Amino acid sequence: MLDLERDNVKLRKPIFAGNWKMHKNILESVATAIDLKARVSGISDREIVVCPVFTSLKFVYDVLANSNVKVGAQDIFWEEKGAFTGEISPSQIKDTGCAYVIIGHSERRQFFHETNDTVGKKVLAALKAGLTPIVCVGELLAERESGKAFAVNEKQLKEGLSCLSKEQAKLIVIAYEPVWAIGTGKVATPAQAEEVHIYIRKTAAVMFGQDVADGIRILYGGSVKPENISDLMRQKNIDGALVGGASLEADSFIKIIKY
Repeated sequence: MLDLERDNVKLRKPIFAGNWKMHKNILESVATAIDLKARVSGISDREIVVCPVFTSLKFVYDVLANSNVKVGAQDIFWEEKGAFTGEISPSQIKDTGCAYVIIGHSERRQFFHETNDTVGKKVLAALKAGLTPIVCVGELLAERESGKAFAVNEKQLKEGLSCLSKEQAKLIVIAYEPVWAIGTGKVATPAQAEEVHIYIRKTAAVMFGQDVADGIRILYGGSVKPENISDLMRQKNIDGALVGGASLEADSFIKIIKY
């Protein structure tokens, strides 16, 4: 594998994405976006993304247009149009100004029966619309404790992303989110996170080739906070973070971004 860290500067441009989940109304979302925009305007060596609820997407985009903060959606459907009550299509997401979309988050898998197959369909649809998918993978606590963490992540990657060509794989972002660390206050140690990131990159190399794998950005998610982000980002294969609760307030999210 290529050494993609030189003089402590990551050659894969880091991404810090805030997943606001089902929090904030339009006014609250806009206020946070305004605050964030003003305080990160000079940052160019890392990408910043916020992912509000669907109803706030266009309002937040209008605030952040022509800034260095991009907007992402929290989910997507794979069909362009049709009788799919309650769903939202790739072009409708793109129409709000989004550049990114989260796909396959563990909460979507747990509560809304997302599968590896539907993840693949959504990833393809997002790419076709010109959106960058942030594809989530991760194991349950019982799976980690039984020594199945690598196998679970490999299965999610192979079943969810085998539909992609090498060129398409170059366009995605992967987020490793151990389910046992999401919203629990627990966090994988930097060493635990790094070993899974290495395995994910090795799996991507088998699927798409080493050159593609070396370029794919892999984020860590799971109780990321200002207090632990520096240690996580020291790991060679951690290329940023998908941040939940700590992204809801500009103060804490900015501390993470400026680690």
